[in-house]
Amino acid sequence: MADLRSKHELSDVALRFGKQLVEKEKLSPEQTKALFNIIQCRTSKLGGHKEKCNDCGEQRYSYNSCGDRHCPKCQSNKQAIWVEQVTRTTLAVKHYHIIFTVPHCLNNICLWNPREYYKILFSAVWRTLHSFGYTHYGSETGAVAALHSWGQNLSLHPHVHCIVPAAGYSLKGEWKNIGKYENYLYPVHQLSDTFKGKFLNSMKLRLKKLDSADYFTPQIEKAYKSSWVVYSEYSMASAKNVIHYLGQYTHRVAISNPRILDITDTQVKFIAKDYRDGAKQKVVHLDGVEFLRRFCMHIMPKRFVRIRKYGIYNPITKRNMDLQFEPEQKPDIEEHNKAKKKETKAEMIIRLTGFDSKQCPKCKKGKMYVIEELPRIRSPTGHLPSILLSLFK
Repeated sequence: MADLRSKHELSDVALRFGKQLVEKEKLSPEQTKALFNIIQCRTSKLGGHKEKCNDCGEQRYSYNSCGDRHCPKCQSNKQAIWVEQVTRTTLAVKHYHIIFTVPHCLNNICLWNPREYYKILFSAVWRTLHSFGYTHYGSETGAVAALHSWGQNLSLHPHVHCIVPAAGYSLKGEWKNIGKYENYLYPVHQLSDTFKGKFLNSMKLRLKKLDSADYFTPQIEKAYKSSWVVYSEYSMASAKNVIHYLGQYTHRVAISNPRILDITDTQVKFIAKDYRDGAKQKVVHLDGVEFLRRFCMHIMPKRFVRIRKYGIYNPITKRNMDLQFEPEQKPDIEEHNKAKKKETKAEMIIRLTGFDSKQCPKCKKGKMYVIEELPRIRSPTGHLPSILLSLFK
C-alpha cells in the first residue's frame, strides 16, 4: 500500500541528527546518497505535479518519490509487485523456509568489507543447499534467497532467508519430488555444521588474499568454537503461501516509519520485537546519532543484489540444463504474460494493495488528474558530505 504519512519518519531522524552523524562518522558514498534520497523523498525538491479531481474540483500537490531501495516510503508497492511476479513463476510443490544466520563475533569483518562478506555468505548458503540436494536426494534443487542484515533494534545481524522447493532433477535429468523427513527438508544440525565450514573456509581464503588474515584471526577462531544455527520451518501449504511469507522479508528496510514513536532533541523512541521474550513488542530508546549510525550499517554496497535465485529457479541454469517441469507443477507463465500485457502497473498496484492513489481523497468518487507539472527545485548533484550537510538543520 502506498505510504500514508506517519507522525514521525526516518527522514525526520536524518534531518535532526544527520549533521552530527556526518561530523562524527565517515560515511560511505552509498550511505550518504541513501540519506540524501530519503530526506528528499516526496518533497518539492524532487518535483511533482498539481492534481485536480474531475468530480468535485478538489486540488492537491503530489511530489515524486526518490525510489531508493533503502527508503521506507518506496518499498511497499515494489514488495507487492515482486510477490505477484514470483508467485506466478514458482513451482506448484511444497516449499521450506530455511534461515542461515552468522554469529555476531564476525560482525567486525562484515563492517570492514560488507560486499565481500555478503558475497561469501550467499555463496556458502547456496553451496550448502546444493550439496545437500545431491547427498540426501541425488537431485539438483533450487532456492530463492533474500539477505537481511539487521535485528529488531537495528543491530548488525546478517542472515539469509531461503525458500527451497521439495523437488528437483536427478543426475539423469529426471524430475523427482524430494523430502523424506516429516517436518523439514534437511537435518538442521548437519546443515549448520556444513554451512559453518563452507563459510569460514571461504572467509579465511579471502582474508588471506586481502592480507588481513592475521588481523581477524581471533574472530575466525571464536566462530569455529561457537555453535551455528540454521533454522528450518515446516513446509507451507502452497507455493503461494511461502512466497507471500518470504515477501515480508524481501523489500524491507531496516526500520519502517510506523515503528518510530517519537523523536526528541537527543533520542529516538521506536518499537522492536524481543525474540528472547516470545517476540513481545517493546519500546526502545536510542541516542539519535546512534540510531542513524545503526541504520547506515544496513545500507547495501552499490549495485549489490539482495535477492537471488539459484539452481532450478535461476533462469541461466534452466536454459543451460534445458529443464522441463512436470505439467501439473509447471508455473503458469503464459497466464502471467497475458496478465502483464492486459494490466498496467497502476492497475496492478490497485489490485494488489487495494489502494488507488488517483482516487479523490475528499469525495472518494472522482479521479485526480494532472493540471500542472512541478519541476525539481534542485537536481541531485552528487553525494558528498558537504552537499548532505546543507540539507540538515
